[in-house]
Amino acid sequence: MSDNLKIKFGTDGWRAVIAKEFTTNNVARVSAGVASYIKNYDLAQRVVLGFDCRFGGKLFAETAAQVLSSYGIEVLYFNKPTTTPAISLAAYKMDAGLGIILTASHNPPTYNGYKLKGGFGGPLLSEGISQVEELIPDGVPNLSKANSSLIVPTDFNQLYIDHIKSHFDLDRINRSDMKMAYDAMYGSGQFVLPEILPNAVLFRNEWNHHFYGLSPEPIMKNLGEFQHFLRNETQVDLALINDGDADRIGLMDGDGNFIDSHNIMLLLLHYLVHYKGLKGRVATGFSSTVKIQHYCKLHGLELDIVPIGFKHICGIMLEHEVLMGGEESGGIAVGVGGHIPERDGIWNGLLLLEMMVVTGKSINELLQEIRNEVGSFAFRRIDLQLKEEQKLAIVEQCRSNHFSRFGELEVKRIEDLDGWKYYFNEDEWVMIRPSGTEPVLRTYAEGVTTERAEFILENCHKEILG
Repeated sequence: MSDNLKIKFGTDGWRAVIAKEFTTNNVARVSAGVASYIKNYDLAQRVVLGFDCRFGGKLFAETAAQVLSSYGIEVLYFNKPTTTPAISLAAYKMDAGLGIILTASHNPPTYNGYKLKGGFGGPLLSEGISQVEELIPDGVPNLSKANSSLIVPTDFNQLYIDHIKSHFDLDRINRSDMKMAYDAMYGSGQFVLPEILPNAVLFRNEWNHHFYGLSPEPIMKNLGEFQHFLRNETQVDLALINDGDADRIGLMDGDGNFIDSHNIMLLLLHYLVHYKGLKGRVATGFSSTVKIQHYCKLHGLELDIVPIGFKHICGIMLEHEVLMGGEESGGIAVGVGGHIPERDGIWNGLLLLEMMVVTGKSINELLQEIRNEVGSFAFRRIDLQLKEEQKLAIVEQCRSNHFSRFGELEVKRIEDLDGWKYYFNEDEWVMIRPSGTEPVLRTYAEGVTTERAEFILENCHKEILG
């Protein structure tokens, strides 16, 4: 029975297929574990609770609210779709013990998920997640004990919008000649960004529970329609894309050319350091471009490279003043300017638009400034669908230092922080990292050109697949 499922949180929450493992009973069980965690560890007896645009979001959220209230916990609840950054911000501003958002982020529409946020305004850290998992009961809690007086309607979207308005000169941005297009990918960002940028050109800005079959992940393979729209039907200077819960960012220039997360991280750093004159620490995931290391070295910035999973970056942001923390997946946080230690695709998109307004430069001119400092690069990633035994055999080869070259490419050094990263020189590398939950082997490559990155991946696949 799925209701006796051993529930484990991944790198960013618990996710499962709706009506298979993601059921009201299992949501109730997780919520009981959350309630016990709040009680056992003496956290504030208040939770902020929201959901995104996915099927059943309101039903699952109401289930969670009933369980939490039955434990005597106050539940600040929004009965319309909201974003993950809005929930994280509300957890911080409203002095909550935890924040909960029911979302599967960028996963296919058949999935839903359960994300936990700390009262500090970012992902609950690994220790807390493990403690919640241990407290999830096998049985389903009794919903008849719910206390409706503890469930308080609260508009998290308006809270977030007001926060944005207090930190950005929106009048200047909205009066400028710089025009933005926005692809909400049918996600909950559609309820926020148009209120902030009323002149934005909107695309896939519709609440559809099934996302018309789209996986709302802002990567190029999902953006063909939007690219066509930019090239043929509108004239804009910048195009912002968010995932299903608006914590990840994708970007295109006005001509529909995709700008990946590595370049976005460098753009944000460049704005903060070169144009705002800020100094501080930088944190980035193990699979990010080495150009971030080069940029930090040039500008005297201390850099932390962490395992995959934004919670590791959040942990550093809680201990240090961090300018920017980000990952290859598009989850990026800016740690200055009065915001929270959380990925926020809308906040980051506004910063980049502000950068263009302030400098009067196009996004491609700004990218060229960065290339002039650290050189050109290209990044490619391919996830290999393999049988589990084949995946494990390759992992064992990596673990035993089997690979000293990939075709004609000789390995100069290896890093194994989270997976295995094989360097051919200081600018080019290939990385092999297994998925912890799927029969998938992730392969990444960085080269000085697109052709070179593709060549590196091709040689890697020939070597590991035989």
